[in-house]
Formats: sequence, C-alpha cells, structure tokens
Amino acid sequence: MTILEAKDLHKQYQMGKHLIEALAGVDFKVEQGEFVAIMGPSGSGKSTLLHLLGGLDTPSQGEITLADQQLSRLSEKAATLVRRHNVGFVFQFFNLLPTLTAEENILLPLIIDGNNPRKYNQRLNSILELVGLTDRRQHKPDQLSGGEQQRVAIARALITQPAILLADEPTGNLDSKTGTAIMELLRRSAQDLKQTVIVVTHDPKAAAYASRVVFLRDGVVITILEPPSETPLPQRLRSIMDTLELLEV
Repeated sequence: MTILEAKDLHKQYQMGKHLIEALAGVDFKVEQGEFVAIMGPSGSGKSTLLHLLGGLDTPSQGEITLADQQLSRLSEKAATLVRRHNVGFVFQFFNLLPTLTAEENILLPLIIDGNNPRKYNQRLNSILELVGLTDRRQHKPDQLSGGEQQRVAIARALITQPAILLADEPTGNLDSKTGTAIMELLRRSAQDLKQTVIVVTHDPKAAAYASRVVFLRDGVVITILEPPSETPLPQRLRSIMDTLELLEV
C-alpha cells in the first residue's frame, strides 16, 4: 500500500537575481512499512525533498499525496492537520525544550494536540522501552548524552503513532557507535511498528540500514539501489560505496 507519493516535484528559490532550482522533477513513491534512505552531495535537494514530503514546504510544481490526501487541494489548516496526524519528524539538532524532562519532551506533541497525556501512559512506557530510556525519563536534556537526546527526539516523533517518520541527518551530530544504535532503532521502528521511515543522510553506513536507497544529484533522482531483503549489512554498505564511486557523488 502506497503511503506517500510525489509526482514531478519541482522547487525553485529566488536568491538575489538568481533562480535556484533545488528539485527539477522528482517522482517518489513509498510503501507502508518501508525504510528508505535518500543520499546525494550537498545541494542535491535531499533536505528540500524531505521537507516537501512532510508538508513543511510547498512545491513550485508537482503534487504530493500523503495518506490519500493531495496536499495542494487542502487548506493550510487542513494540510497541517494531515501532517500532524501522519508524520513524525527527527532532525539533526534535537530541538528539545531544556526545562522539560525526557518524558515531558516526548509527550509534548500530544499536549499540543489537546490530549490528556495521562491517557497515554502505556504507550509512553512502551516507547521509552523501545528507545532504551526507561531509566532516564526524569532527566532533563543537559543531563543526557547526545545519543540519549536523539533517542528522546525519536520517541517524541513516535508518540503520536505517525504513519511516516522523516529523519534529516539523524546521526549527523553523533559518534559512530551511537549513530549505529540510532539507525538500529529506526530500523526496529519500521519492522516492529510497521512505520514508514525515510532518512536523509550523507553517511553510507546509515543508509545501509534502509531497504532502498535513492540517490539525488542536481535536484533529480539519478539511480535507486534496492538490494534483496536478506542482503547482509556489510554487503549493503559495499554496494552503496560502489554506487557513490560510480556516480561520483
């Protein structure tokens, strides 16, 4: 079942007298429960594509269908509700509120949506266990490591049970060991929770956890790598490295 689809996406930005084309006609389709990585050099349009897919920005041309809703046909308020109820975001910078505990930061989207957080104790406990923060739930961000803060950010994105989780360079500020743990966590959320996960990354090791890798350059998709599901992680990584070298990305 297709959960997210983009057709002929274009995005232009005006920079002084110059028109910058960040995306130049991208077609993109993701199935429910799929784990997709988007790779490409700086300026290739990776983050622009992710923001458009999540409804954080609007395309200059083209159409995005999210949860069977064509975003261009919705009012701004309706599009915001579709995004809020279907998409969770994880960014490179954790964006946690420093005065709140880990538990309070995680529950924040529910509170913003007008829900009573007490009704979600079982869900909260399950997610805290999933991200390995049960014993750190009362700690504030300055009492947590970078990896733990990113886990809080992921838990916050998962608490509303979104159909799609979008992550922009989620391991960018983390050491290799912690980054590996975060990618394992994202893969488990796809497998165990049947969520669709889309990750923008420059790191081949992070991309190797995905079932499909989409390569962008100059605002267009140049190739897609889709190894068989049983392919071991080291072999996936080698295929990504070979593709990057072949494409000179």
